[in-house]
Amino acid sequence: MKAALRTLSLALVVGISAPASAQLVDTGGNMVLVADNVFMDGTDRLVAQGRVEALQGDVRIRASKIEYDGARNKVTVTGPIYIEQGDIVRVLADYGELDTGFQNALLKSARVVLDQQLQMATVQMSRVDGRYNVLHKAKVSSCRVCDDGEPPLWQIRAQRVVHDQEERQIYFDHAQFRVLDVPIFYFPQLRLPDPTLKRASGFLIPEFHQNSQLGFGVKVPYFLTLGPHRDLTLTPYIGAKTKTLEYRYRQAFRNGGIELTGAISDDEIHPDQPRFYLFADGGFNLRNDYKLSFDVKFASDDAYLLDYDYSDLDRLNSDLTVARSRRDENTRFALLHIQSLRSDEDNDTIPSIMTVAETERRFFPKRLGGEGRLSLKWHGHYRQSDLPTDSADADTIVDGRDVQRATASLWWRRNWTHVSGLRTGITGELVFDGIKTAQDTALEGTEAQLTPSFAAHMRYPMSRVSSTGVTQILEPLAQIGWSGGDPLLVANDESTRVEFDEGNLLSLSRFPAGDRRERGATAAIGVNWSRFDPKGWQAHFSLGQVYHKTAHADFTQTSGLLGTRSDLLVAGQVSTQNGLSLMARGLFDWSGGLSKASARAGWTNNKLWIDASVVWLEADLAEDRTDRMSEWVLDGRYRLGRNWTALADWRYDVASSQSAEAGLGIEYRNECVKIGLSISRNFTTSATVQPSTDIGLTVALLGFSVRSADKSYNRTCSN
Repeated sequence: MKAALRTLSLALVVGISAPASAQLVDTGGNMVLVADNVFMDGTDRLVAQGRVEALQGDVRIRASKIEYDGARNKVTVTGPIYIEQGDIVRVLADYGELDTGFQNALLKSARVVLDQQLQMATVQMSRVDGRYNVLHKAKVSSCRVCDDGEPPLWQIRAQRVVHDQEERQIYFDHAQFRVLDVPIFYFPQLRLPDPTLKRASGFLIPEFHQNSQLGFGVKVPYFLTLGPHRDLTLTPYIGAKTKTLEYRYRQAFRNGGIELTGAISDDEIHPDQPRFYLFADGGFNLRNDYKLSFDVKFASDDAYLLDYDYSDLDRLNSDLTVARSRRDENTRFALLHIQSLRSDEDNDTIPSIMTVAETERRFFPKRLGGEGRLSLKWHGHYRQSDLPTDSADADTIVDGRDVQRATASLWWRRNWTHVSGLRTGITGELVFDGIKTAQDTALEGTEAQLTPSFAAHMRYPMSRVSSTGVTQILEPLAQIGWSGGDPLLVANDESTRVEFDEGNLLSLSRFPAGDRRERGATAAIGVNWSRFDPKGWQAHFSLGQVYHKTAHADFTQTSGLLGTRSDLLVAGQVSTQNGLSLMARGLFDWSGGLSKASARAGWTNNKLWIDASVVWLEADLAEDRTDRMSEWVLDGRYRLGRNWTALADWRYDVASSQSAEAGLGIEYRNECVKIGLSISRNFTTSATVQPSTDIGLTVALLGFSVRSADKSYNRTCSN
C-alpha cells in the first residue's frame, strides 16, 4: 500500500513542478494528478486542491479537490466535477468516490452527456467495472434544459437507467415518457441505443398517413440486425382499407453488397388479388477487373406504385450487367427487361427483353498517329407476342417482331494544333452492320452493309483576360463529312427518338443505334463562348447547326434534323457565387417556332434550396405524340426560422392546363425532436390510376441516432 502511495506521490510531485501547460507521461498504470497544492494528511492520506486534474487511461477528471486514501485505496472527489472519457462521454457531478483505476465509482447529483446529444441526470450514479453506468431516479432527454425552471420539451423518467458502454445500449426500468412534464406513456422496461451505436435491433419512428383511397393508417417499422453485415427492416402498414407489409433487406459481402426493397398488400382497391412490388439492386467485384451489377424492378399491376406512393416510374427497367472499364477498354454484357406501367402500352408487343454484348478497345498507331478505336457489338430485342403481323391496335408496329443486330466499327482520329492556335483534325470510320429480323411478314430476313465515313473539322479557340481577372473564351468550330452506303431495309426499332445537342454536333451519325445511319455529305458549324470570373461567376453559351445534302427520312420533325438544314441549336448555362444556377437548351426552326426545349434553374443558400425545370415538346406523330407536351416541375424548401422549414413540390402539365402532382409540408426541428406534417395530391387519371390525396405525420426523437446532431437547429437559453 505504501509503495503505491509513494508512486502516486511521485506523480504528484512531477505535476507540481511542471509548468501549467506541461503534459505528463505515463506512470506505469497509476493515476496521475496535477494540482496547485498537494499535501499529506497523516501517513496514508494525500490531498490535492485547486485546479486539480487526474488522468487514468482515456479518463480525465477535473475538480476542486481530490483526496486519496491509501488505507482503503479510495479516491474522493469534491465538485464541481468534470469527467471526460474519450470524445463520447462527459459527466458532471457534485461529489464522487472512485477506485484508483477509475473502473468503479459512486457519483452524487450527476449529469451524463453522450456524444454531445443525450443528457442523463440523476441523484446518484454508480460506475461498475468500467462498463456500466447505473443511474437511479434518472431523467433522460436530448432537449436543452435551461435554468428558468421550464421542463424540457420531452424527457424519459425512470427509476433506474443502465448505460452499457460496451454494447452501447441504454436500459430503462419503470419509465415514463413525458411531454412538457406531462406523462404520456408508461413502459415497464425500455431499451434504446445510445447515440454512438450505428445499428441496433428495435422499433423505429412510426408514421401516420391519411390516404383518400386507403384511409387512415399507421406504419411501425422494426429494424432487425442479422449480424455485422446484414439487416432487415419490416414495416407493417395497417390502414382502414389495406394491410401491407413493407420490407428492406441489406447485406454486405467482402466483394460487394445487395439491397432488396418491396411490399405486399391486401387492400380494397384490388380485393381479389394480392398486390406487391420488388426492387433489388447490388454489385460485386469479379476477377480481372470485371464488375457484376443488377437492378431488378417488378410490380404486380400498373397502379400499385402510385397508389402507395412508392414510385412515380411508368416503366420499370431491369438489368443484369457484367462490365469492365480500363484505360483503353470498355466491355459490357447485359440482359435487360422492361415492364411498362402505361395504360396505352402492351407488354406483349413492346421489346420487353434485350441482350447486349459489346466491347471497345482504344489504340494509338505509331505510323498514322492519332487515336484509333475498334468496337464490336451484338444487340437483340424480343417481344413476347408471336404474331408476325400488326394486330388491330392503334400503332403500326408488328406485334411479335424480334431483331438481332451485329455491329463492328474501326474508328480513327488525329488532331493538329497550329502555331496560330488553330486546331484541325480528321476522322475516319468503317462500320459493318448486320441485322436479322424475325416474326415480321414484311421484313423477315437478314440485311447487311459496310458504311465508310470521313470528316474534317476545325476549332479556333481565342481567349481574353481583363484587368479584373475575368477570362473569356470564344471558339468557332466547323466540320464537313461524308458517309457512304444506302439505308437498310429494316424496321426502325431503336432509333425512334433522336436527341440533337452540343455533344453530337460534330458526330458522324446522330442516330442512337446502328439500325439507322446518316448518309451522304454533311456539314456542321457552331460557336462556343465561355466566361470565367475569379469571384465565382461562370457562363457557357453554344450555337450549332447541321446541313445535309440529302434529307434523311428517318429524322422526326421534333428531332431538329429533318430536312437539309437542321434547326438552330441554342444551349447555355450560368452559375453564380451566391448559389444560383441556370441551364437551358432548345431547338429553333427558321420560321421562329420552337420544336423542343428544356430548362432548369436552381438556387441554394443558407435558407433556400429550390430546383425548377421545364420541358417543351411539340406534337410529332412520328414519335407517337399527337399533342404538344409541356411540363413544369418545382421542388424546394425554405428555412423560415431557426426551427421551422417549409417544403413544396409541384408538377404542372401546361398542355392540359392542370396539375399532375402537388405537395406541401412543414417541418419543425430543434436539438431533440423533428416533427413533419405533409399533404400531397396525385392528380393522375387513367384506366388504372385514380387521383389520391395523402396526409402524413412523422415525429422523431433526436439524440438516439448516429449523426442526428445539427447545431444550426439548437435552441438557446435566454438570460
